[in-house]
Amino acid sequence: MAELFTPLVVRGATLRNRIAMSPMCMYSAGEDGSATDFHLAHLAARATGGVGLIVTEATAVEARGRISTNDLGLWDDRQVEPLARVVRLCKAQGAVMCTQLAHAGRKAWTSTKGAGPFPSVAPSAIPFDAEWALPHELTLAELDGIVSAYRAAAERAVRAGFDAIEAHAAHGYFLHQFLSPVSNHRTDAYGGPLENRARMLLRVVDTVRAAVPESMPLLVRLSSTDWIEGGLTIDDQVQVARWLKAHGVDLVDCSSGGITSVLPPVGPGYQVPFAEKIRREAGIATMCVGLITTPEMAEEIVRNGRADLVALGRELLRSPYWPLHAARALGHDIAWPRQYLRAKPAM
Repeated sequence: MAELFTPLVVRGATLRNRIAMSPMCMYSAGEDGSATDFHLAHLAARATGGVGLIVTEATAVEARGRISTNDLGLWDDRQVEPLARVVRLCKAQGAVMCTQLAHAGRKAWTSTKGAGPFPSVAPSAIPFDAEWALPHELTLAELDGIVSAYRAAAERAVRAGFDAIEAHAAHGYFLHQFLSPVSNHRTDAYGGPLENRARMLLRVVDTVRAAVPESMPLLVRLSSTDWIEGGLTIDDQVQVARWLKAHGVDLVDCSSGGITSVLPPVGPGYQVPFAEKIRREAGIATMCVGLITTPEMAEEIVRNGRADLVALGRELLRSPYWPLHAARALGHDIAWPRQYLRAKPAM
């Protein structure tokens, strides 16, 4: 039996297999942050194709926290029903649905280098890169407001019918900006040693955990390393993962980079060792991502306990029905959508 197609229980949710869709910005929301027909077609195709867990694109908790003006949002009650429509269809096709709650911080308005309809904000007044807008350094009171925004967005996610929530603390966005010494030069309780720099993330985790049902899984996406000297290391993030587990997080989604424009050395499965190390040393379930394209690679990762879930990004853009084809390649018979049964190849 292919281990890739064994169910996985994460708190109160049961995934039909170990295949996840990685969150990918589609830049196709309305300017009010609402989901559109594109999201309905895009995500439902992957649910129909057999993906076990679908994580939506970065979904902003504040209007000023969008990566682009056409990103999804959950900062307004009017955004709930358009997303709920997408969630209902995907769940009807068997997928577990997870929203990725996010705030871009100093990387808001990426296409215009931080010069958008609202000023960008950050833990420290340090721009992301040359020619980028200088972000506003948040006060303690303003941090409280953002924590409240995460709570309100989590409550809206529950109303929209999502099965799980992921907090985005990777790729150089707001929560990652607090974690990394590259972007966090604060001298108060949120800066300095790793324990202080993790404070904002843990506050967000606590407020989200308290806002959702006890049975609802909570995930966090981390950049496992900053790929630069003086930045976050994998050992730092192992410790952060231990704290996350103690605060009620169920799974760590292991990516990397993004705090600067430095690009990592990439190759097939290049981030899998991060997920393996965090899983082993922090004792928490992990999801790996990063140029995983073949059924054989995905199967090896799960079979050898290197990660609990394998997330695909570009490969699912190329092939929405990848899980159906992967099962056949691994000699594993799985149920096809009844509407497509006439096309199912014989084993």
